[in-house]
Amino acid sequence: VKLKGAAVPLKGLFLAVGAKAPEFSLVGKDLSNLTLSSFGSKRKVLNIFPSVDTEVCAKSVRQFNQSAGKLSNTAVLCISADLPFAAGRFCGAEGLTNVVTLSTFRDPEFLEKYGVLLAGGPLAGLAARSVIVLDGSNKVIHSELVPEITTEPNYEAALAALA
Repeated sequence: VKLKGAAVPLKGLFLAVGAKAPEFSLVGKDLSNLTLSSFGSKRKVLNIFPSVDTEVCAKSVRQFNQSAGKLSNTAVLCISADLPFAAGRFCGAEGLTNVVTLSTFRDPEFLEKYGVLLAGGPLAGLAARSVIVLDGSNKVIHSELVPEITTEPNYEAALAALA
């Protein structure tokens, strides 16, 4: 992947279509641990990004929040290293209620397990921008590792996987 045109190394193997998503334990807005299993047999959209404090990341959360209200049996998980307080503040100020924010701060291994750990550059230690869509049995049915971190994901392709 690139950040403003400069190559940034990743650590881990990005999940491909057909792969089984590994279990995780991330932190919800109330500081509780939420696992992949917590969302049961719902389909899941994992919107993974560096930080909600950047314009593109914030835009992706807004966009998926808008789309999530129209999706049945689907959980939209917005995953970053942001502390739950910051993510909660952002969603509260924006009136975003259709997404679940999750923080990697207690389980940084998530980033490597999902192949999105930025291993160099100014954002080292954060997540590369990506979208992974899972079916009800946590099999990957869509995956996009956004080639340029400063650009938005392909929302339409992610949502089409749920059609």
